[in-house]
Amino acid sequence: MTTLIKNGTVVSATGRHAAEVLVDGTSIVAVMAPGSAPAQAAESGADRVIDATGKYVVPGGIDCHTHMELPFGGTFASDTFEIGTRAAAWGGTTTIIDFAVQKTGENVRDCLDLWHSKAEGECAVDYAFHMIMGGVDDAALKEMDSLVDEGITSFKLFMAYPGVFYSDDGQILRAMQKAANNGALITMHAENGIAIDVLAEQAAARGQTDPVYHGITRPSRMEGEATNRAIQLALVAGAPVYFVHLSASEALERVAEARDAGHNVFAETCPQYLYLNLEDHLGAPGFAGAGYVCSPPLRTKEHTHHNDLWRGLRTNDLAIVATDHCPFCMKDQKELGKDDFRAIPNGIGGVEHRMDLIYQGVAMGELSLERWVETCSTTPARMFGLYPQKGVIAPGSDADIVLYDPMAKTEISVDTHHMSMDYSAYEGYTIDGKVDTVMSKGRVLIEDDTYHGEKGHGAYLRRGLSTYLQ
Repeated sequence: MTTLIKNGTVVSATGRHAAEVLVDGTSIVAVMAPGSAPAQAAESGADRVIDATGKYVVPGGIDCHTHMELPFGGTFASDTFEIGTRAAAWGGTTTIIDFAVQKTGENVRDCLDLWHSKAEGECAVDYAFHMIMGGVDDAALKEMDSLVDEGITSFKLFMAYPGVFYSDDGQILRAMQKAANNGALITMHAENGIAIDVLAEQAAARGQTDPVYHGITRPSRMEGEATNRAIQLALVAGAPVYFVHLSASEALERVAEARDAGHNVFAETCPQYLYLNLEDHLGAPGFAGAGYVCSPPLRTKEHTHHNDLWRGLRTNDLAIVATDHCPFCMKDQKELGKDDFRAIPNGIGGVEHRMDLIYQGVAMGELSLERWVETCSTTPARMFGLYPQKGVIAPGSDADIVLYDPMAKTEISVDTHHMSMDYSAYEGYTIDGKVDTVMSKGRVLIEDDTYHGEKGHGAYLRRGLSTYLQ
């Protein structure tokens, strides 16, 4: 089937221009000047014309940090791969990169096979995997080479969660040395988990068990310290490092220093750290703050009011906006920690709202339109070995296309979202702009506020190496 998208403004990471986009089957075959497409469309037997008047035509979003069905704290993230990827499509995200999970003591290969079985035939949009390395030993290090050959070219390490995911400095160094040899990218959860556990235990002993203490016992200095330590280990190993869900000004300063010195140090942030804070959200009255428990935690207004993270996005010290999508319901899930913040499952759902929330940066004057596309689509594709198949509107690329209406509004609410959650972290937010039409590999998934997709449409993606490291 061929489709012609006309009268829209095509936006890339480097500019915007009026253009017509011709799609044939699953791919983009031409991006043409206005008025030059009708003859080609007729010659190719175009089956459909989509009028994009007044809309931006942008590459489908790539959320490179999701956790569908993640086991955590005696429960599982509430979105299955089917539900979570359908919600992603509603929000203009046409590719996710999820995390296959190996915990300490488990076999890497068995864990990866489990994640393939969870996702295969279930996803509404295309998907890929990072590999969480919860136990760095000789066997796991050997598997890193095999997985790179299979298209899993990034590995996540944790400096937090002792006994579950935690790696010590020696294990981190060994994994980074392996990545330096095979071209993989180490992604890092940088918090000083050993010190945090001491602070959390001390708070609980004092009877300080409300959700807000999740944030108080994970101070931003502990993220800054761990970020600096991971950078130094990466420099010793001669390896790149990518920091997931950066939340703290202290951590951003360390990343910026390393980048200014010319090192391959990269970072992402998430919408929750741009919009939410410890005082108003995590510290909400009663148990309501449990809905905002995530790690790293929401930071104080001092961080958010200084706009350090928005500035980091403008300067490219923060390269990407992902979500760390890890939803849990309040009932029966977050409530597991009603008497002790340490038992609250960590995570916030946001895969459906990322494109809209970051577009608000354009509306507020924090980001350019091009930078919005770059941070939400193009850079994720380049960083994680999917470019130019994904992340750009160009001949030969997959026809993952979003029509975005800058004049419409998006109202966020539990009553209207499509994630499997009984609350919304962004309840009541009204956003300038709205996802209008979503196309995945040439198939329209969202149109006229109606879902036209189905599970199994999304395919597993074998990723190449990061183009930033070649």
